[in-house]
Amino acid sequence: MSPLWHSPRSPVDLFGGFAGLSGSSSSDTDILYAYLTSPELVAKVDADLNLRDIFGRVHGRDPVFGFDPAGTIEDLTRYWGWMVSISHDAGTGLIEMRVRAFDPNEARAIAEAAFAHGSTMINGLSAAAREDALRFAREDLTLAEARLRAAREALTAYRARTQIVDPSADVSGQMGLLGTLQEQLAEELIRSDLLAQQTHSDDPRLARSAQRIDVIEARIAQERQKLGGSGGNGGGAADYAGALAEFERLSVEVEFSQQAYIAARTAFELARTEATRQSRYLAAHVRPTLAERATAPDPLVVLGVLGLFACLIWGAAMLVIASLRDRA
Repeated sequence: MSPLWHSPRSPVDLFGGFAGLSGSSSSDTDILYAYLTSPELVAKVDADLNLRDIFGRVHGRDPVFGFDPAGTIEDLTRYWGWMVSISHDAGTGLIEMRVRAFDPNEARAIAEAAFAHGSTMINGLSAAAREDALRFAREDLTLAEARLRAAREALTAYRARTQIVDPSADVSGQMGLLGTLQEQLAEELIRSDLLAQQTHSDDPRLARSAQRIDVIEARIAQERQKLGGSGGNGGGAADYAGALAEFERLSVEVEFSQQAYIAARTAFELARTEATRQSRYLAAHVRPTLAERATAPDPLVVLGVLGLFACLIWGAAMLVIASLRDRA
């Protein structure tokens, strides 16, 4: 019987800020427990350390306790369950692992490899949970960015087409000009009325005043025509009513899209911060250590078992001998 060494127990725990990432803490440890006893983990540790050689090198002289190197992955998984003791405390969320091998260094190496692969699996689950938490926020942010970009491009195209940066400012200028013309018209009408009262009808000043009145009225009519949208200069720039309505619509779309983008960006940053805070990781309370003595076989136990079998064989032999004597 070959001596067995074991790596002292190595409790591990799952730490994280939020249970909703991958279920409750209990379900996380259940997942880890199932993974530590799965053929997938056994195959990975076998690929790293060659478990068949570690467990099977004594098979020639100890076929009872040694692993047959020709065994399948299912055989190796069953043998793993005998050599690696894993206990799970659902109350505390702790998983305790004891690894036995025919060499103390190999026992510790197996424990460390199992811990490393378990940590990788937990990190993968945590990363997948973070990605799920961020996916919807990222999709909303992408849509908000596309909408804001389209709104700004539409406003830029409008300005390039109409050659007007801000129709409202242009309309304000036109209204100011129209107000000035109205004041000039009122002043000229008053001056013409006063002149008509002070001179005769064929006074050339009356004719010049009437001419100025006609020019001012014509100019006022032109400005009103521009503001009313019934005229144009070929490119639609003079249609101030329609231009102003389109500009206001595009401006409102840009403003709304920008507010939606800011909200989506804030939501994404909050989701990313929350996902980072809610991450899980695997921690070992006691790292795997090197055993200093073999724990099996126990000489007293072996002697006791051999003595028990010897007594049983001796008793059976005595019974057979006594039976033969009785018949004789």
